[in-house]
Amino acid sequence: MNGIEIKPISQESYHELSVMVGDLLIEIMDALNEKHFFYDKNETEKRVKDLVEQEKYWVLLAKDKESTVGFVSLYESYTLYSEGAFGTIPELYVRPDWRSKHIGKSLLKKAMELGREKGWRRLEVTTPPLPPFERTLRFYQANGFEPSGGRKLKVKI
Repeated sequence: MNGIEIKPISQESYHELSVMVGDLLIEIMDALNEKHFFYDKNETEKRVKDLVEQEKYWVLLAKDKESTVGFVSLYESYTLYSEGAFGTIPELYVRPDWRSKHIGKSLLKKAMELGREKGWRRLEVTTPPLPPFERTLRFYQANGFEPSGGRKLKVKI
């Protein structure tokens, strides 16, 4: 992974992360031809600052010498079926020009290391809908993830 470093987010990267979150959401909505998400760059930047500083959310960045090329975010979850605390990956994104260069795999590896440090027994992730994101599903499966059942649903409250 030529010159790419994976490290925790710092305050000076909050803005850049908020831009990449927008890129991720736009990519998903374009592929599905549906507006599933509301995105506001400033609100996203404020949200990540608050969550990271409260230690409720962890973000690892993939950086080359000049810019951030990808990220993975995590938060702690709890269920009875998981035998205790576990990590959830709500977002993983690698800029299109940097894909297929093992950056996503390196981000997952660091996320797993963070999870082990926190005493989590597992990581879970929900992929965007199939078939448009079949490649994303294959990526996670190639990195050791397996189905845990169900589909992710939401309701506004």
